[in-house]
Amino acid sequence: PWGEFTKDSFDLKRAQKILDRDHYGLDKVKKRVMEYLAVLKLKNDMKSPIMCLYGPPGVGKTSLGKSIAEALGRKYVRMSLGGMRDEAEIRGHRKTYIGAMPGRIIQNLKKAKSSNPIYVLDEIDKLARDFHGDPSSALLEVLDPEQNNAFYDNYVEIDYDLSNVLFIATANNISSIQPALRDRMEFIEISGYTVEEKIEIALRHLLPKQIEAHGLKKSQISLGKKVLEKVIENYTSESGVRGLEKNIAGLARHIAKCVATKEKYNVKLTEADVVRILGAPRFVRDRYLSNGVAGVVTGLAWTSVGGEILFIETSLSRGKGKLTLTGNLGDVMKESATIALAYLKSHADDLDIDPRVFDHWDIHLHVPQGATPKDGPSAGISMLTALASVFTQRKVKSKLAMTGEITLRGKVLPVGGIREKILAAKRAGIKDIILSKDNEKDIKEIKAHYLKDLSFHYVEKMIEVVQLALTNQKVKSPVEVEKPLQKVAK
Repeated sequence: PWGEFTKDSFDLKRAQKILDRDHYGLDKVKKRVMEYLAVLKLKNDMKSPIMCLYGPPGVGKTSLGKSIAEALGRKYVRMSLGGMRDEAEIRGHRKTYIGAMPGRIIQNLKKAKSSNPIYVLDEIDKLARDFHGDPSSALLEVLDPEQNNAFYDNYVEIDYDLSNVLFIATANNISSIQPALRDRMEFIEISGYTVEEKIEIALRHLLPKQIEAHGLKKSQISLGKKVLEKVIENYTSESGVRGLEKNIAGLARHIAKCVATKEKYNVKLTEADVVRILGAPRFVRDRYLSNGVAGVVTGLAWTSVGGEILFIETSLSRGKGKLTLTGNLGDVMKESATIALAYLKSHADDLDIDPRVFDHWDIHLHVPQGATPKDGPSAGISMLTALASVFTQRKVKSKLAMTGEITLRGKVLPVGGIREKILAAKRAGIKDIILSKDNEKDIKEIKAHYLKDLSFHYVEKMIEVVQLALTNQKVKSPVEVEKPLQKVAK
């Protein structure tokens, strides 16, 4: 389609309305698209940016491309790169081959009949490579704004201008994209949705879609916020909303059957109806446990399906100072436990612990859910607090969680996944959270209504964590940690 362009719609308010209508949240992406539109309105020949939306599955990365196309008034083209391993798929075959044809880039532009569509490159992180060549290297030319005004296709044999195409790539894991290709793209992270956001998405988009798909009327099914929250918490474990949509479809199918067979049913579904239709709850959220036992601390973890709370359990038994770690822990997490114990031994006086006690007790540190692999440095301060609590037999402050990396010098370093961790803490009924001072900037980026009822304590040194986390009150029936020393003295 040489020289054929669709006229861009520069009504910015209309574009914003379309983006807001189709997707709830995702403010960063919408802001970037609106900025691009504004610049295009002022300067007609701007080189298109090459955006890469990355995040967990089911958060709306691919469908966002369609909305952007509608908002700009451009044609929409989508090309799935998952499993593609032949360079000729991008650049085309030379005409000497039997069955030669242009590459997928040119073919899709021909289908779109326009030289400036929105071009979605889906699953760019799943490109493969073999003896036919490396398609991710062929994409370097396509996605470089300085080069793609003269893209050469082996079949067409004439340079083609791709600089007016707005490329939007999507990926789940950017670490598997080769560095040169990463360098050419502007990354926008789309993190998982909160429970509150999922409820809004379900009411605005998923439920109306399923009502239409199952031939129902709006008056025949009603789901309240409490019921949706139960479905999200007990029947899904994900960052996106695909699992939630399947469960809503399950409820809609049941209602459709009742309507078709003229059975009686509740139009406004209750939590009991959900259990009857979808079966027993499949997931149970961790709740905060009491602080009656010494050496049990609540940590915060990031997973690919959102944040979670985890418990660090520590116990002492008579022995010679051996440290045992269980709970399917990775190397980094094991090292965190070793650092925590080393720090505690070297700063025992600050906590009124006799340094000799470490030689008379074996320490066992366990992180429950032993079948789930766990790794990363963010449980460092939780492990330190657990060890400090078990050796002093002091209670850990109630409804407190923490996350942060530790060093031998006694510093607390920042960690990632803060938004997801904070939301997990809130769900579990946590009130106080200890974080590294350097993570304060991450908290400022989170919307204020998510932080309601939460208190944050920012620390720089490990000793501050222990002072904040431990109360002066001993646990009921404490272990007499210094008893073996008295026998030695006799």
